[in-house]
Amino acid sequence: MIDPVLLRENPDTIRRSQAARGASTELVDEALAADSERRAAITEFENLRQAQNSFGKQVAKAAPADKKALVAEAQSMAAGVKLANERVQDAQAEFDRLVGSIANPIIDGVPAGGEENFVTLREVGTRPEFDFEPRDHVELGELLGAFDLQRGAKVSGARFYFLTGIGARLELALMNLALQKALDYGFTPMITPTLVRPEIMRGTGFLNEHADEIYYLPADDLYLTGTSEVALAGFHADEILDLTDGPYRYAGWSTCYRREAGSGGKDTRGILRVHQFNKLEMFTYVLPEEAEAEHLRLVGYQEELLTSLGLSYRVIDVAAGDLGSSAARKYDIEAWVPTQGTFRELTSTSNCTTYQARRLDARYRTESGKTAPVATLNGTLATTRWIVALLETHQQADGSVVVPEVLRPYLGGLEVMTPLNGRRP
Repeated sequence: MIDPVLLRENPDTIRRSQAARGASTELVDEALAADSERRAAITEFENLRQAQNSFGKQVAKAAPADKKALVAEAQSMAAGVKLANERVQDAQAEFDRLVGSIANPIIDGVPAGGEENFVTLREVGTRPEFDFEPRDHVELGELLGAFDLQRGAKVSGARFYFLTGIGARLELALMNLALQKALDYGFTPMITPTLVRPEIMRGTGFLNEHADEIYYLPADDLYLTGTSEVALAGFHADEILDLTDGPYRYAGWSTCYRREAGSGGKDTRGILRVHQFNKLEMFTYVLPEEAEAEHLRLVGYQEELLTSLGLSYRVIDVAAGDLGSSAARKYDIEAWVPTQGTFRELTSTSNCTTYQARRLDARYRTESGKTAPVATLNGTLATTRWIVALLETHQQADGSVVVPEVLRPYLGGLEVMTPLNGRRP
């Protein structure tokens, strides 16, 4: 939720943000009108209640002969107070609905526009070149016995798969490498729930434009999460955090589920865009004034890991219309995928400022003793999709794949993944 004070005192900031996102600017005016109605309703209610309290004292002091008429009037006043309170509740609900529909105001410098309007900040590493025709990750995976797409579809349908043999080992190696990095960076490891209550999913902002991406279990009124960000954002809901010793940093390992609604046949080949995958997600609670520095810090952690894996990548500043409602700024890191001749997203890192914390009531205590919302940030540190870039980047002419040196300790010292040549994985 946006800051109501910002809405009231500087609505143009929010209008500019909405315009940059390609979202409704009229919504800002509707929210302002609803805020005025809400405050007027509150004032009316408080005035009536004060009059009721004063009249009650008058009734208590009245002579017995006068009390009957006064009690009737007091009952009439009580009914008016009740109606006024109902108007406050209705006005509050309408204000909450409208203000809850406004996306997090973007940070200055975020490019305006949609998905194609990102700004490339830097490219890192050398794109791999081959003196042979490179295989795509599907062909390599089949040669190595790393995954089984056909049986995944047989068991669960399209966009499901089995990781098999070296594929299963490679994912666990990648995730454990990332987990060790997270520990080195000072994160507390977490294995999170993947089913959450509606108020937690709603609090993170995922039930807005991303609602069609989420699996819902109506019999239990629970949602399957598409990232451990959701559970980690809810971890400190309705709490006051002590940030005097620095941010709270968590690394959440979870299976993730996404419906991929609206993908319309995009990336149906392989394991790039799937319904189920594993991910290690960084999540931090910080003081609002430290959020932008923390954002750059998270990107640095991601870049360090990608560089150690020998991947060529670019860092982009995502355009406002592609941020999602919770993020005020988002940096994506995309790795070069040789057979596609393009960069594909491997990590996404968002600064949600105080937007999620306001909705989930995660606060810290200021120097004045009052409480205020914390800032929350999130970013991928490893996920199944990375296997695509790893296989294609480090492939050799015979279909074998060189294991990046940093991963070898997690694979028992294995240096090269070799084709099965008919053997079972």
